[in-house]
Amino acid sequence: MVKTIKISTALLCCLLNSHNLQAKDWSFEVWLDKQNIGTHGFSLEQNKLLSRADFKVKVLFINAYRYQHQADETWQGQCLSQLSARTTENKVLTEVKGQLQGGQFVVESNGRKQTLPACVMTFAYWNPEILKQTRLLNPQNAEYLDVTVTDQGLKDIVVKGQTVSAHQYYLLGKFENKEKLKITLWYDQQQQWVALESITPEGYKIVYKLI
Repeated sequence: MVKTIKISTALLCCLLNSHNLQAKDWSFEVWLDKQNIGTHGFSLEQNKLLSRADFKVKVLFINAYRYQHQADETWQGQCLSQLSARTTENKVLTEVKGQLQGGQFVVESNGRKQTLPACVMTFAYWNPEILKQTRLLNPQNAEYLDVTVTDQGLKDIVVKGQTVSAHQYYLLGKFENKEKLKITLWYDQQQQWVALESITPEGYKIVYKLI
């Protein structure tokens, strides 16, 4: 029997370090347990971020799960000013749009509108400022999650075939008091994001490997 696999991917978005505005790209191989399921790439230029992900999960050579995600974000400093995201998960489409309007960030998804504070951050993994936040927006589904971050100290990890000492953080995201995201992040000595690991609600392990 083929299990349905849902990959929670606030894993899958967003941006920006205001003091680092040069163009930059990040590319990751994405693994589900021991299976390479695809890639997730990010491209940052000035205050605009493009995120593109494409995953295929096979079980006994059968495509059991397909995930495609794209998000375009515009930032003002550490605050999101515009968002357009489109996610197709096993042929089910979800669109999320957000815009800073009159001192509030207004988000619409599947006919539902919500008004958030003026300064909202998504899961901007390469910006260490997210580690100071108590709430983050998931651009995949428009959930505004409560987050807690635990500093787990320095750990040795392998990045591009080399062992490096990286700072490890554990991020727990909850929505309406239900656990949604369990993410471990690593940053090198220059505070650059170098790796990610997450546990899905079904207990699968997702690993992002920098390439």
